[in-house]
Amino acid sequence: MISAAPAFGLNLPDYPWEAMAPYVAKASEHPGGVVNLSIGTPVDPTPQLVREALAGAADAHGYPTVHGTEALREAVSTWFASRRGVPGIDPRDVLPTVGSKELVAWLPFLLGLSAGDVVVRPTVAYPTYDIGAMLAGATAVAADSLDELDPATRARVRLIWINSPGNPTGSVRDVESLRQIVAQAREIGAVVASDECYAELGWGEWDAQRGGEAVPSVLDPRVTGGSTDGLLCVYSLSKQSNLAGYRAAFVAGDSSIVANLVNSRKHAGMIVPYPVQEAMRIALGDANHVLVQKDLYRGRRERLLPALQNFGLDIHESKAGLYLWSTAGEATWDTVQRFADLGIVVGPGVFYGDAGNGFIRVALTGTDERIDAAVERLDTAR
Repeated sequence: MISAAPAFGLNLPDYPWEAMAPYVAKASEHPGGVVNLSIGTPVDPTPQLVREALAGAADAHGYPTVHGTEALREAVSTWFASRRGVPGIDPRDVLPTVGSKELVAWLPFLLGLSAGDVVVRPTVAYPTYDIGAMLAGATAVAADSLDELDPATRARVRLIWINSPGNPTGSVRDVESLRQIVAQAREIGAVVASDECYAELGWGEWDAQRGGEAVPSVLDPRVTGGSTDGLLCVYSLSKQSNLAGYRAAFVAGDSSIVANLVNSRKHAGMIVPYPVQEAMRIALGDANHVLVQKDLYRGRRERLLPALQNFGLDIHESKAGLYLWSTAGEATWDTVQRFADLGIVVGPGVFYGDAGNGFIRVALTGTDERIDAAVERLDTAR
């Protein structure tokens, strides 16, 4: 008798974007070509000064450090002070990561969470927060405030993810909201990890270049009370600097947690390549290219938003970031189909949790020509 082969592999859900294949195929039939506004991948060139920094560091014959070069960590600290209103970050409390998604996925495991522990994530959220909890054997719970949890669940919370500006909703937590959740987390001994990778892309009241307030960080002294204990800020250069292909990101905050992450990642060989570290250092030191890119996104947003509204969609939140969180008051897939019929691919809100049903996510990450094509099609169809 031949015994059955053992089953190997993680029992994770299928990658949700595979369900978009028929809608992409339909949109691709449009005679004017597809306009893909479903995924937030940058379409504009990586800044020349960043590419030159990468090339200049190409002679990387030795192993890079897991903790990152001192020069890079100092650049992150300076960036926090000049761009995020967070002075005094000790460079030792900074760690570069291979993009932010890998840290989101592995942080619960690296923090030592296991069965019985609870990870809280936003009600409408990027699905990798749930995947991270699953990889650690913990339980993910959707909530925007600890007040929404029953006492038994609240007592098991070990990690709280906040995402401001949010993906997909574009919602922003103000200082008081951040301060409240930090205070509650400290009462129960939980870590707060704040995913802030869209923070330099605020609009309206959060558009610092148009008289608004800068999006606050969880490490802002007005939030922390002067202590980063139990707090982590996760950031990526993918959006503001068009570095998605570089996998360039970092985490900063609680000294003891960062030190433990550095040690764990040394054992696991989770290292950002030295040329990428140098590219990050240069990118963080140059605000001009970030503002130029933001101007491009602002223009695309100002053209696309009214076109969506005229097509019958209501825009919710969308106060920052690269997405317009929209609803036509119908089932998500019906809206996705109507857009596909126009040759436009959008992101289904159901990918972001049950609360996303009825919504779509429309990205600003199309070239000017493709954004204009989408606007024309929407205007013609209404």
